[in-house]
Amino acid sequence: METSDLALDTLFSVRGKVVLVTGGSRGIGEMIAAGFLANGAKVYISSRKQAACDATAERLAEQYGGECISIPADLSNVEGVQHLAASIAERETRLHVLVNNAGASWGAPLGEFPEIGWDKVMDTNVKGVFFLTQALLAQLEAAGSADDPARVINIGSIDGIRTSIWETYSYGPSKAAVHFLTRHMASVMVKRNITVNAIAPGPYPSWMLSTGLGTGGDVEGTDWDALGRTVPRGRIGTPEDIAGLTIFLCSRAGAFIAGQTIASDGGIVAAS
Repeated sequence: METSDLALDTLFSVRGKVVLVTGGSRGIGEMIAAGFLANGAKVYISSRKQAACDATAERLAEQYGGECISIPADLSNVEGVQHLAASIAERETRLHVLVNNAGASWGAPLGEFPEIGWDKVMDTNVKGVFFLTQALLAQLEAAGSADDPARVINIGSIDGIRTSIWETYSYGPSKAAVHFLTRHMASVMVKRNITVNAIAPGPYPSWMLSTGLGTGGDVEGTDWDALGRTVPRGRIGTPEDIAGLTIFLCSRAGAFIAGQTIASDGGIVAAS
């Protein structure tokens, strides 16, 4: 073993890797995309709304340098999944990292919870994760090696580990499914030089969480400090927290980890 193999810039490097982050136009997905760009990766982002996806890609490329390419797609249906996978295949023969972050939620009282609120969440959060990974297997296998496997990172949630405080009856079960799907897929894909792991975030400043807090998607107008005081760590998550964990899992330092779900929640699950 060379001394340089243990240096930080080798252990945690993602430079030159090709990365796809779904749901990358805002929130946790944008934070992860920014982290990869800041560390020399080529990043594709996808989200359902083209204008938002294009604007975020342009802004991130300008802020961090490098290439950030927008490929809008609706991942709640197989047609959208196939469109995104085909668009990646047209541009890249190898995909080193797939971050399955695109997600949806739905809240309604138990007696009024609609079928569409079940189907939309399950289709986006579980079905989309499975079929996009399946559709990109060729590019992932081409990128992976015994020393440096390709990586799939599925973004779950602590609400898939503990009971949610909100009446989002399909969301928690969908994220629990993502966690178990991660383990199942990892058991097969690790033999193909692809590792699959999940991150279960707690509170991060995002559009989705702001809607649950009653501020209707107003991320800037949400009192995140007040929410942070309810977290054992005393604050909510930051871009450094989620990007750092994702980069660790996708670097040489994380190459021997497979099938795990890691909570990034400031101690909420541990204290519950």
